[in-house]
Amino acid sequence: MKKAIESERQGTEFCRPDFNKRTCVCAFFAVPYTCTTRKDVFRYMITVDISNVWGQLTLADLLAIEKEVADAHAALADGTGEGNEYLGWLNLPVREATDEMKRIQAAAKKIRESSDVFVVVGIGGSYLGSRAAIELLQGTNRNIGKGKGDPQIFFAGNSLSTRHWNELCRLLEDKDFSIAIISKSGTTTEPAIATRALRWMLERKYGTDGARERIFAITDPCKGALRQMAAEEGWETFVIPSNVGGRFSVLTAVGLLPLAVAGIDILELMNGAADAKESYDLRSFENPVWQYAAVRNLLYRSGKATEIFTSFEPGFRMFGAWWQQLFGESEGKDGKGIFPVTAEFTADLHSLGQMIQAGERNIFETMVRFDAPEQKYTIGGDWKNLDGLNYLEGKTLDFVDEKAYLGTVTAHVDGGVPVITMDCGELNPRKVGELFYFLELCCGVSAYILGVNPFNQPGVEMYKRNMFQLLGKPGYEK
Repeated sequence: MKKAIESERQGTEFCRPDFNKRTCVCAFFAVPYTCTTRKDVFRYMITVDISNVWGQLTLADLLAIEKEVADAHAALADGTGEGNEYLGWLNLPVREATDEMKRIQAAAKKIRESSDVFVVVGIGGSYLGSRAAIELLQGTNRNIGKGKGDPQIFFAGNSLSTRHWNELCRLLEDKDFSIAIISKSGTTTEPAIATRALRWMLERKYGTDGARERIFAITDPCKGALRQMAAEEGWETFVIPSNVGGRFSVLTAVGLLPLAVAGIDILELMNGAADAKESYDLRSFENPVWQYAAVRNLLYRSGKATEIFTSFEPGFRMFGAWWQQLFGESEGKDGKGIFPVTAEFTADLHSLGQMIQAGERNIFETMVRFDAPEQKYTIGGDWKNLDGLNYLEGKTLDFVDEKAYLGTVTAHVDGGVPVITMDCGELNPRKVGELFYFLELCCGVSAYILGVNPFNQPGVEMYKRNMFQLLGKPGYEK
């Protein structure tokens, strides 16, 4: 079989790179071989392994959907699909710092020097992207021991919980702090309530003039309550382009200002996104965007209505939440859509693992992998060996993690759960920028294959109308 594949598939869309062995692997049969015709094969930094879906799908299935994928990608790139007025995110990546980015960097420097705490006020796409990148790159405990020069970063305006608000107030006691208010309209209930309270706290603490220097607004370029408020109060403002929707806004000031305050190199992040913009425009199944978008739609059509997006990194949990909103709001329409769920392994293998392994067979899984860090941890020995772990003495923790990953994939596939693996390589700001853009592109293509507008969210407004009526908001009496 290897010989047949080598002669028929070499240099075509049916192979993917294996970076460790510097060879290609047939994407359909997972058979490695040396590719002599595809000189550019190693330009992809994110690879999608679909070899563990073939118990559910066939090569014929994939070939049959090729035109749909090509049409969806063309509709996105050419701006001919539904929602095309919100395609500004496609051209956000840059190689050199723009004037807006330089202002962001200057504001971040000011905030870092003057503040123990930086509070990001926003909900949904207004905070998930920045929090996802910060926790993935710096860990879930990054705030411990932080202060002026490298502030703690907290997030507000994403719930209506009194307990959560009281906790934030306690965390801000006796601290110098600044805030960023992120909203296109300025009237979204959760962040608007937090904005009122935080603004008053700043004005009581620093006076009107002092507070003005600590409030930053990220909003629509021309209109909306927050734009008006910022103009009247003299707050420094940054722009959410009018043609960029909230869940696609992480590569604007929405994500870049909090990341810069966290000390993350935002130009490197943008260069990673630029890498993705250039690499993933390929119109064939050589493109991992096509592989992911096609396979998830084929699995959905075969009855797999839930996708579990997983990683073995605890810091990835909020990135999963960002992905969950991206795909959930983009695809859940017209009675259609794959239900997105995120999980953290190995922790959730001890809770959701039973359901994944033996529950209803309506799920598939996408696992995101990163290279092990340079700093290793080696497992030591114990002469009593009461825990029975001496067989691991001298092994590194990442070695155990890799075997847990392989064991999990095998178990889930054997249990009837197809598994897609995204191998991202080294984890750094450039990689995170690439991953953001890669998944946004996957989402747009996938939603068009599904036959829905990726860029609206009519269902989100339903709960708001009901809530406003119950609250007695003028204009919502009926």
